[in-house]
Amino acid sequence: MLYSEFIEQIKDLGFSKVEDFVKYIGGNVEDILIWQEQDDIPYTISLIIHLLKGQVPSKENSLDILVEECLPLAQLLEESSSFPAKLEEMFLLQKKLNDETNGPNWELGVNKFDKEINWLRCIHMEVAELIESAPWKHWKNIASDPDLENIHIELVDIWHFLMSYILQETNVPKAVSLVNTHCIYESVDTNNVDVKLLIKEAEKLSYISLAIQTGNMPAFSGVERFIEQFFRCCKIAGLSFTWLQKVYIGKNCLNKFRQDNGYKEGSYIKVWDGKEDNVVMMSILENLSDLTFDTVYEQLTIKYNKIKKDDK
Repeated sequence: MLYSEFIEQIKDLGFSKVEDFVKYIGGNVEDILIWQEQDDIPYTISLIIHLLKGQVPSKENSLDILVEECLPLAQLLEESSSFPAKLEEMFLLQKKLNDETNGPNWELGVNKFDKEINWLRCIHMEVAELIESAPWKHWKNIASDPDLENIHIELVDIWHFLMSYILQETNVPKAVSLVNTHCIYESVDTNNVDVKLLIKEAEKLSYISLAIQTGNMPAFSGVERFIEQFFRCCKIAGLSFTWLQKVYIGKNCLNKFRQDNGYKEGSYIKVWDGKEDNVVMMSILENLSDLTFDTVYEQLTIKYNKIKKDDK
């Protein structure tokens, strides 16, 4: 819940001041400034508001409203029980990809080709690509729509590098523990994405990268800031954790597929029959009922072999 929504909700409940509401629920008034600055209300406060709304007798069908509004939260909580296992799967896949691509001890910041690894720079550059998918330019295509599908892909690319940075600082069990509580959020409807806000919040990921890289933020505290800010971006972009996980599996598989087919050597074909391989991968995800790493890899192989054959 955003801060502006929170203000409207408590007014509907009859509270003229935010302080009065916070005191009523036994909260800390000092938290109000943090909520306002971050423009984000904690899940527990949102749930209290939902419960209080069900107690307001002046509203017709208050019980129906309560059920309707709390049902998505209940479904999300039920679904969240599988999040630790999904997180562990993603972190293990990322570690395996990094091991195969960069060689052993990549966590030390150098790959098997003696090339520097800079995950912070990777995140910074991917944020720039995300912003390029939005009509941010005041001099060009100012009325165009954002490429929301590609924004989601760029967020998943950021997630690849962020997971790698987390693994550089810690191990898989600790990484899962750090991330797990941040996965429970309600993403906005994709038809109501505030692109200006998304750009603003995505840029904060770059700021964190630069702060750590320039020594103005400790590395490990930066990890926690990264995680919180990343999932805030997902929420604002309409990217649910469930879809993030599915797209990650697809993109991780595509990254492995690229490496297996000459990506480092420069022989890999990235545009397949007029479509970038990212777009082909997304269409595979949407059409697969049994979505696993192996099933995605198999479909990529079939489609890639066809375009290589047609290219001859």
